[in-house]
Amino acid sequence: MRTILSLVFVFVQLASALKFDLVATSGHGKNERCIRNFVAKDQLVVVTAIVGGTKGDGQKVNIHIKDSMGNDHGRPKDVVGETRQIFTSPADTVFDVCFENQLTGHNGISNPSRPIELDVDIGADARDWNSIQSQEKLKPVETDLRRIEEMVTDIVTEMEYLRAREQRLRDTNESTNERVKWFAFGTMGMLVGLGAWQVVYLRAYFRSKHLI
Repeated sequence: MRTILSLVFVFVQLASALKFDLVATSGHGKNERCIRNFVAKDQLVVVTAIVGGTKGDGQKVNIHIKDSMGNDHGRPKDVVGETRQIFTSPADTVFDVCFENQLTGHNGISNPSRPIELDVDIGADARDWNSIQSQEKLKPVETDLRRIEEMVTDIVTEMEYLRAREQRLRDTNESTNERVKWFAFGTMGMLVGLGAWQVVYLRAYFRSKHLI
């Protein structure tokens, strides 16, 4: 049981890691590459980035972590090796982890780049379960079950958020449809009234000219 759970957790961790090469660019304009994630309110987020290369190779990798509400959660500069940023989400929002590789010198390599490995842990995955196990003196199976329980709680919370958001969107859609319907009825009434007025006016005009 414990072996299966461990394999599942390892698979999830490997699946969540993202690896790519970040090409260095010169100039003053920003050329960021961003990875976006959704996070619920009051959830713990751990962003771990491993940047390859060495300092002095003519490249400078900067990281910027920000959310859609305008909050900054970290701006590590000239990153080499592993760096970790931890924050708690202030609201239901999306956040971006942006990487920028600036070319600061010439090292004789065409298309210089830095390898990046990014791992974003949210909610139950972001907690230090080894520390929890030692502090609460839990057995390994109990720790795994505790972690599964919190993961399920996170999933239920996210599903509730999606359900509430779907309800709001449906209410907005129904309200819009209702307004469009009454607008269409009003437009048709105005056209019918305008047509009737034109008929009455033309009849009166033709009679005044003794044409009918």
